[in-house]
Amino acid sequence: MSVDKALIPRRGKSSPIPAGVITPGVRLARTTPAPVKITRAEELRHQLADEIVRGTLRPGAALDETEIAQRFKVSRTPVREALRQLVTSGLVESRPHYGAVVAQPSFERLTGMFEAMSELEALCASFAAERMTPLERRTLETIHEELRMLSSQGNPERFHDVNEHFHNAIYAGAHNDYIAEITLATRVRVQPFRRAQFRNLGRLAKSHAEHDRVVIAILRGDRDGAAKAMRHHIDLVRDEYEIYAVSV
Repeated sequence: MSVDKALIPRRGKSSPIPAGVITPGVRLARTTPAPVKITRAEELRHQLADEIVRGTLRPGAALDETEIAQRFKVSRTPVREALRQLVTSGLVESRPHYGAVVAQPSFERLTGMFEAMSELEALCASFAAERMTPLERRTLETIHEELRMLSSQGNPERFHDVNEHFHNAIYAGAHNDYIAEITLATRVRVQPFRRAQFRNLGRLAKSHAEHDRVVIAILRGDRDGAAKAMRHHIDLVRDEYEIYAVSV
């Protein structure tokens, strides 16, 4: 998977912001970033992933391209791309002579995926604390503020989309293209499960509070603190998904 070069500024380091510049509870900039745009294939991927994670589409169920295209009133092209992305995430298997069928990662597999995600995200946050430019820090603050407003509005779909921008900003701020690539590739595999947990009662506010600790550490230039806060955040995401999975 290639990384969007627009998200990866030129390599370089900025001086860490001294401790005390920002403290918990301080309101951040209110400027709203550009709307998140997703393709029709991505919309279909989200919809089908939701049905799989919820159990509406059960393991072993066939996913016929023509049937799905008719159901969602689209051509087969975005359906084919959505199924390809779901195969990458592990939610769908492509079987010879049978086509695409619903899969389900084992508990051990899913745990391993989240463990890898936790460490990769922590590494990105650690580097971002040291390397983010002033402009990148302001962008992160802006996205974080929009998530605060969305958490109070109770909009899990929009929160998820802007949350993607939040994490992308941290990967970009790490200024390491290779680590950004493998972190993004891993996130694609766990994305349906990360997205599902936003439906838990009170989860949006909790997620924003977890982000707040990450942002504060990054703005202070605290590498260890940023890594610890991000690792804790992803571990809680996994826990929240397990709670969601039991409820559906």
